[in-house]
Amino acid sequence: MNIEDLERRLNGPRPGLKAQMRMIPRPRPGGEPCAGAEAAAQKAGVTILLYPKEGELFMAFIRRSGMVLHHKDQIGFPGGEVESGESYEQAALRETWEELGVEPERLRVIGVLTPLYIARSNFRVHPIVAVSKEPLCFKPEEREVAEVIEVPLGHLADPRRVRRETHVIDGVPVEIPYYPFRGHKIWGATAMILAEFLEMTAGPSQP
Repeated sequence: MNIEDLERRLNGPRPGLKAQMRMIPRPRPGGEPCAGAEAAAQKAGVTILLYPKEGELFMAFIRRSGMVLHHKDQIGFPGGEVESGESYEQAALRETWEELGVEPERLRVIGVLTPLYIARSNFRVHPIVAVSKEPLCFKPEEREVAEVIEVPLGHLADPRRVRRETHVIDGVPVEIPYYPFRGHKIWGATAMILAEFLEMTAGPSQP
């Protein structure tokens, strides 16, 4: 898939929560949001970061270090809390620069996805999709990023790769769907956001 085709798809209808729910852990850790919870949530922006490598499109994830405040040791998209005066896009690109050393000027935003509320950490996450025309060399910020995980988009696009397993979280058995990749497991809010992105990029090219 080329970037122009991808951008065209991302500017079409968004499947939203219906697509996200396919990768939701059950029961959901933190419970279902109560009325008004999203309005009072902390705001965050994350970047689905795409770039060419080895003749195809890749996507960058980070494994957060054990020193961060939220989501320690979990795999996610680069991003973080929106600061005063920032838009979601500005916050996502700033955090991508701070965490991975990728300057905002090197990226072009080609779409946005449906915001997702994370009850466990009380964040409302706004995903953006940004692309680089050139391969990227990452310089991870070691206090926040334990590892950069580069995944071919084609690997994630195959629905047969989805797996499920049961974990005990806060004393409760939770069935967790996840995307496996070389020993890593992409699950939770990251997998839910990814599910919407993959649905929007699946299927035949539109004219």
